[in-house]
Amino acid sequence: MSLLALTDAQISTWVASFMLPLFRVGAVLTTMPVFGTTLVPRRIRLYFAVAITVVIAPGLPPMPQVNPLDLSGLLLIAEQILIGALLGFSLQLFFQAFVVAGQIISIQMGMGFASMVDPTNGVSAAVIGQFLTMLVTLLFLGMNGHLVVFEVLTESFTTLPVGSGMLVNHFWEMAGKMGWVLGAAMLLVLPAITALLVVNIAFGVMTRAAPQLNIFSIGFPLTLVLGLVIFWVTLGDILNQYQPLATEALQLLRDMAQAR
Repeated sequence: MSLLALTDAQISTWVASFMLPLFRVGAVLTTMPVFGTTLVPRRIRLYFAVAITVVIAPGLPPMPQVNPLDLSGLLLIAEQILIGALLGFSLQLFFQAFVVAGQIISIQMGMGFASMVDPTNGVSAAVIGQFLTMLVTLLFLGMNGHLVVFEVLTESFTTLPVGSGMLVNHFWEMAGKMGWVLGAAMLLVLPAITALLVVNIAFGVMTRAAPQLNIFSIGFPLTLVLGLVIFWVTLGDILNQYQPLATEALQLLRDMAQAR
């Protein structure tokens, strides 16, 4: 009975066909929202990355033969990590637009001091910003946004094959398109800011008409209550605000991966 003989080339091919996609998938899961937060343990993310890689590996283009321990193998691994991190970070900006929007509303309505520990990032964040983050996360999962991300990730192995170079110029052009985050946040909070500005102007007129009135003792609770009411009213249109931003974020992700 003869033993199965494996050559170094065969072993390198098998290792590359699984390990190189694993690093790109793992980088995306580490940097993207929802899965890349501290709420998901690292061990669970690793298991999930391995499961996704096992599923998509048979349908991927052929991987280059490489020794994972030499310099060329390390460069290919670094390339996959960088591509995956950029793809995940581009989607992270979409969620940060709502965090910035919540921070702006909190400051305008006098709730800037009301902060809580954000369990997803481990930092203190405004309560309204945290509420918007949880709402957007549920909308993102409910509308299968994570499935779109996995589809683009799988297609990226064809459009950005392993060993083809980092396409630095392409990613630099895409980075220039990421400045829409602040503009998107301002569009989200523009109705609430306008309404609160009208309230503050009314308080200014009241102070001018009745100087004896202590505007600080009256204005702060009224601004807080009216701000919550205005925020509650604007939530009725949150879906119409979410859809174009989500479409733009996912399209940016496709453009970065050069996917269809």
